[in-house]
Amino acid sequence: MQIKPFKVEEWMNAYEMEAVYNIAETCVDSLTLGELISLSDDPEKFIKSLYDRKLTYGHIEGSPEFRRLIASLYKTVKPENVLVTNGAIGANFLLLFTLVRPGDEVISVHPTYQQIYELPETFGADVKLLRLREENRFYPDLDELRSLVTDRTRLICINNPNNPTGALMQRDMLEEIVEIARSVDAYVFCDEVYRNLHQSDDVDVPSIVDIYEKGISTSSMSKVFSLAGLRLGWIAGPQEVIKDCFSHRDYTTISCGMLDDLLATHALKNYDKVMERSLHIVRTNLQILDDWVKTEPRISYVKPQAGTTAMLKYDYPLSSEEFCYRLFKANGAFLTPGSCFDMEGYVRIGYACGTQVLRDGLAKVSEFLRTLE
Repeated sequence: MQIKPFKVEEWMNAYEMEAVYNIAETCVDSLTLGELISLSDDPEKFIKSLYDRKLTYGHIEGSPEFRRLIASLYKTVKPENVLVTNGAIGANFLLLFTLVRPGDEVISVHPTYQQIYELPETFGADVKLLRLREENRFYPDLDELRSLVTDRTRLICINNPNNPTGALMQRDMLEEIVEIARSVDAYVFCDEVYRNLHQSDDVDVPSIVDIYEKGISTSSMSKVFSLAGLRLGWIAGPQEVIKDCFSHRDYTTISCGMLDDLLATHALKNYDKVMERSLHIVRTNLQILDDWVKTEPRISYVKPQAGTTAMLKYDYPLSSEEFCYRLFKANGAFLTPGSCFDMEGYVRIGYACGTQVLRDGLAKVSEFLRTLE
């Protein structure tokens, strides 16, 4: 089996640890272990509760309490419809490895996380890309989707909110996608790792698993909950899909980490506190980014409605990789080239970092732009 390089991950692997101003990161500013534990009413009691834990394998599917709390994030999901994985990247891989067969037809939005459309092709599927265009504010053209589906379509892959653009599909659009999928008896897989990080409270955005009997959601503790270091994600979907994924999972994962599970459970028990913090960061920081874009005449963007990322369009005669590399070498400010998403002329910014990091990083980008005039 041959697979293409994972462009965004290779870029992050090469430079992220040396970044001075990391405004490429896609998680909401990470919690420290101390901040996480302090969410407890009695942090000392919580720490002591860990002392007598034998560091053996944890619950194979994920602990019952963790799965119950994950299920509570949805309207219709029960704990038995949840399978815990090694991050959302593990969830996506396991799901696609389980569902996609050679000769299947898979339709995926593009741009999105490369794994979502690259893996089905690697597994032998005929992959059709549904392009998200700036002139349409990066929403999918549903007439185009209707023209792409056939009786061979097994899976439609979407990402909501979208990474990298921050576009957010609400209920009406999602229900149209469901009807298109239902017309050919296809699954709809939605990567929902940025779910509920909305810029407005006045939105109606159901999970795909709550509105379609063949809808499947993946997510994780990384982006919204600021706990990427726990490496925990999950699949939520129909019972037959979870059963098949569990069977395939035996070949890659015995269990996820017991302590990771305990800490993730603690975070979900304090969901309201964590979400209040995350929403404050993404809303405060997007306003800072929006104000900055208005001051830069050769930078433009479609303002994101949700998530943690945006695509900045620049008007300079540089490839996106050269732009980002020269910026990084000039002052340590770190962005992601649009070429990682097949979008030349753009760079991706992750604006949910620490607020001061964002301010300082944007100042460094402005400093660099002056050298290009």
